[in-house]
Amino acid sequence: MRHFIILLFTPFLFFGWPRPIKHTASDHQNQAKSYFLTSDTVKLAYKISGNGIPCMYVPGGPGQGYATFEKLKGDNLEKKLKMIYMDQRGSGASGKSDNYHLDRMVEDIEELRQNLNLKKMYLLAHSFGGIIAINYAKKYPQYVRGLILANATLHFLNTATLQQQIAYGDSLLQVPGGHKVIPKDSLLPQFFKVSAALRKKRMGYRFLTDDIKTIALMDKIDSLYPRIIDFGTDVVTKPETYPEYYQDYSKMSGEIGLPTLIITGDQDHAIGVNHYKSFQFPSQKTVSINGGHLLYYENNDAFLKAIWEFCGK
Repeated sequence: MRHFIILLFTPFLFFGWPRPIKHTASDHQNQAKSYFLTSDTVKLAYKISGNGIPCMYVPGGPGQGYATFEKLKGDNLEKKLKMIYMDQRGSGASGKSDNYHLDRMVEDIEELRQNLNLKKMYLLAHSFGGIIAINYAKKYPQYVRGLILANATLHFLNTATLQQQIAYGDSLLQVPGGHKVIPKDSLLPQFFKVSAALRKKRMGYRFLTDDIKTIALMDKIDSLYPRIIDFGTDVVTKPETYPEYYQDYSKMSGEIGLPTLIITGDQDHAIGVNHYKSFQFPSQKTVSINGGHLLYYENNDAFLKAIWEFCGK
């Protein structure tokens, strides 16, 4: 299971987990980060930049950290929004913890909001971050101006996405006879088989993007901005400890009346090109953009336009 999740939800899906690197004082200073202590004394790193209405970024991964989003044109949002980037506990430049449960991740967002004295803010979540963001919005809707779900999943390890990924992988591998519906119990083994074949042919990156240079650039940024990976490692290797991350939250979306922008890529094979169709927010707007899982970089102009129009309303 661990390899499946890494393949599906991290930018290093075909190069493995980045090696943990010890942080130094100069690293923190160069990255212009600030820190605060949570109520359970975990040191969290964050950064504020830009002007306008506050917008907090919730990274994917799980546990990706915010540096790759910020440095791959995500910081263009700062032209009209006050961006708050936070490294989740156990990721990025934040401290480790023995508690990576979903309710604790939600409280970390709330405690940072209180620490910064923000009355209301947008929540912008990418990929796996959608699960954390929707749970914050459910518990604290009074502090959320609107939800922005960019290439986000609300159901980790869902059957439809696995079926779609296997079919896409088969098409890249030019498997004779086309794709057939696979029994649920056989999905993971078949996915492992397809993904291994793609890696062997150096095509595994195609689940995220068609441009391997984008993946190489993400890898370079990650080497420049060292991060720990404890949160992601715990979630992907201990599903029995963190079952809440594997639940289907698309149904819960129908209970959240906040204005919601859904940004989806028509070639996003990391979460599935149709996954967004399961979302049920009463006040949702969907924008489909040409590109894959990393729209904020692949098609930054369209990405910004969708957010500007949403925030402008």
